[in-house]
Amino acid sequence: MKRSISLSLVCLIAGSLVLLAAAQAEESYTRQEDVIYGRKFGTALTMDVFTPKQGANGGAVILCISGGWVSNHDNIQPLFVSELLKHGYTAFAVVHGSQPKFTIPECVSDINRSVRYIRSHAADFKIDPNRIGISGASAGGHLSLMQGCACSDGDPKAKDPVDRVSSRVQAVACFFPPTDFLNYGKPGVKSLGIEPEHRFKPPFDFRVLDPATKLFKPVDMETRETICKEMSPIYHVTEDDAPTLIIHGDSDELVPLQQSELIMEKFKGVSVPAELVVKKGGGHGWPTILADFKTIADWFDKYLKTPATAQAAK
Repeated sequence: MKRSISLSLVCLIAGSLVLLAAAQAEESYTRQEDVIYGRKFGTALTMDVFTPKQGANGGAVILCISGGWVSNHDNIQPLFVSELLKHGYTAFAVVHGSQPKFTIPECVSDINRSVRYIRSHAADFKIDPNRIGISGASAGGHLSLMQGCACSDGDPKAKDPVDRVSSRVQAVACFFPPTDFLNYGKPGVKSLGIEPEHRFKPPFDFRVLDPATKLFKPVDMETRETICKEMSPIYHVTEDDAPTLIIHGDSDELVPLQQSELIMEKFKGVSVPAELVVKKGGGHGWPTILADFKTIADWFDKYLKTPATAQAAK
């Protein structure tokens, strides 16, 4: 079976091109590494902040550093935010708690926290708190859609002031995201992390704390399915969701194109501005994917570039 090309493989193929482009672009931005946006279980959650030296438009875009819900600082590639920087956006490369240690709900919670942190520190980053977009690929795309569809208002009673602000984003643009774990590829086909052929079991290893033993124990099958539904963006689509662009290959063997088609139907059913770009012959990534980052940046220009466009997107 022909294997799909992942984003990480594209980076390896690009090789010296990536290094050359990064070196040429380095003088056009500043990079603040390992900004702590939260803590959990005694560990720090971090992100890198890329700011254009000239032409910043006040908009912000979060890049979810996630593939298979694996996330680490080494996967932050300046090349993936270079087009955003050219368009004047401050880019936030967010690292979430990674599988196999953490599960999908915990990853979603981390991204929620990152949006809240960025919004509450908007003055420090010199961005407009009402012009925040989000992007990612594969699992990063899934997390982006969860943010666009299942964000939450802040808790006014929270002890931490960061938790008092909203995690809403104003635009989403992503690549080949899972959207419905209960209808994966075909109606009724479930992807719950227990199937023998499932490639990403650790992030689906949902557990709950047993108050008696103080140990985390596996959830039952009914709870597992409930969590998978809650973690599927398609079940959170409402008319006030962020305008969404998805780019997806029609030969993707890992995340079927059907996943993007399903959520596009939902978006259009409630009149959310949404667009699906289908890459003919594209798998789970393709050799020319870097060129599509301009399409991503153009989408954010439509909904984030100025306060007026962001207001229209709400």
